[in-house]
Amino acid sequence: MISKRRTNDLIVSQILKLCMPGASKTRVMYQANMNFLTTKSYLDNLIKSECIEAIPNGSRIVYKTTPKGMDLKERFEQYHNAIGELYACV
Repeated sequence: MISKRRTNDLIVSQILKLCMPGASKTRVMYQANMNFLTTKSYLDNLIKSECIEAIPNGSRIVYKTTPKGMDLKERFEQYHNAIGELYACV
């Protein structure tokens, strides 16, 4: 039986994808379907690991995926595609 809960790597991959063109915390929160505290926690961890950067834009902060984050997102996508192929064989 496959769990319906999202894994951390799936959430991180989704956040990295949302932040590629640049996104506000609110946009990430709504698009990734998370609450404010969870979104803040993920964004803080991604900033610490240098996968996204916080860019001040007037009174707002825009989060943008770094090259390191893009590489991580691509690796997660490859991993999820491989897992999907394995489940399709079962």
